Amino acid sequence: MASLNVGSLGEYIREQRRHAQYSLRQLADAAGVSNPYLSQIERGLRKPSAEILQQIAKALRISAETLYVQAGILEEREEHGLGLRTAILADPLIDERQKQVLLAVYDSFLKENGVHQADQDEPQTLEENARKGRISNGDR
Repeated sequence: MASLNVGSLGEYIREQRRHAQYSLRQLADAAGVSNPYLSQIERGLRKPSAEILQQIAKALRISAETLYVQAGILEEREEHGLGLRTAILADPLIDERQKQVLLAVYDSFLKENGVHQADQDEPQTLEENARKGRISNGDR
């Protein structure tokens, strides 16, 4: 599992914010966090949760997986659909059965398109992802 480098995460968020031409206040409002909290994240003084990173990513219109990798929550992988699978498994708005159905539909599309998964034992739950070192236990 990658180690947390809060300073570089904050720098990365600041760089993305500037690229999106947002002020600190505008991004804080769009992400639903306080201006001082976002400032502390950018300066490397605070470690945001996976949920806060997801809110920031949504406001910046970048993938949450990118921020998870920067934060050390998720290892960077070249596997097909890992970001999608992680997002589905981490979504608190749907239950486990719905998550499994979404993953099954995705897998059927991959099969239909002739895409072979690199890892046939793809984790199907957050706990399995944590055991395989794809997400940290503290971010489930």
